Amino acid sequence: MIAIREATAADSDKIWAIIREVIATGDTYVFAPDSSREKMLAYWLGADRHTYVAVLDDEIVGTFVIKDNQPDLGSHIANASYMTSPHCSGKGVGRTMGEFSLEEAKRLGYKAMQFNIVIKSNERAVRLWQKLGFSILGEIPEAFNHQKNGLTNAYIMYRKL
Repeated sequence: MIAIREATAADSDKIWAIIREVIATGDTYVFAPDSSREKMLAYWLGADRHTYVAVLDDEIVGTFVIKDNQPDLGSHIANASYMTSPHCSGKGVGRTMGEFSLEEAKRLGYKAMQFNIVIKSNERAVRLWQKLGFSILGEIPEAFNHQKNGLTNAYIMYRKL
């Protein structure tokens, strides 16, 4: 069973290991594949976000953050980012984090969740978000510099909570 809990400072090494593996391919996240540990942990564990980990068999296998999509008058809509260890692909980690994050965002007082850049070629993520009730609001031409495919379109996705 996959358990979700809030991240602690003691989780930093495991979170960094997942982030490093996920961004290394340059095909799903806007972060440069050679981003430093310091840069990524400052972003992922920032004071302006809620950070969580997914645990399977006593091992951290995923992590996600929930934060305001926009400041002030746009802060009622959540934004979230998710990363799953490539070694746990296909085990339901992403779905579990997604489902939990929707309930958690609602509990935190958000009214909706919006993803500002879901890479169109990341078909697995697009399908998951659609299964969890997200709609594609728009498509941004050449929004992402995919490391293999070059400039690639991205979606803006949204769901009311």
